[in-house]
Amino acid sequence: MVDKERVKGTVDKIKGTVKEQVGKLTGDEETEARGKAEKNEGKARDTVGKGKDKIRDTFKD
Repeated sequence: MVDKERVKGTVDKIKGTVKEQVGKLTGDEETEARGKAEKNEGKARDTVGKGKDKIRDTFKD
């Protein structure tokens, strides 16, 4: 079972990547920076979710 944080993290990474690319294409540095920040937040959430998964799997047995 995948932790909800991993799902949210993946969604944030995708949204952030899209915003970052739109910012690059339009020359909007603020949008690009917001996209990078959102992508990094998604990576952090994904990491937390992976940790929760490992803990849950450890104590599952």
